[in-house]
Amino acid sequence: MSTQIVECTLARQRPRGDTNMRSPAGQAAPVAAGRVPRIARLTALALRFEELVRSGAVRDYGELARLGQVSRARITQVMNLLHLAPDLQEEILYLAPVLKGRDPIHLEDLQALTALLDWPSQRRRWKEMHAMRW
Repeated sequence: MSTQIVECTLARQRPRGDTNMRSPAGQAAPVAAGRVPRIARLTALALRFEELVRSGAVRDYGELARLGQVSRARITQVMNLLHLAPDLQEEILYLAPVLKGRDPIHLEDLQALTALLDWPSQRRRWKEMHAMRW
């Protein structure tokens, strides 16, 4: 069995106290208020993982679990987000930033929704969930 090495380049993080963020033109870089909701980050991660598997960079989801040091079940939970209708995925990816407190949508909220194979049913349930909870 051969071992594959996956390489990636990470941007160097600026020191925590460094508030002098300037663009190459010398102007201050705009900073968005709030943070990206966790469910949006997980959806983007699922899309990236799928791309890695399809391109052959990683063999399968099991290898992703080993590389990420998480369980196969956790990878499955994240990858199930790809079973959502494309327009729902897009809506999740572009959720408004969370300004304070807890995220309005959690992965567990969407697990039952991902189990529905019919996209129109997913959309109906999404609207119901959205009206009731968020």
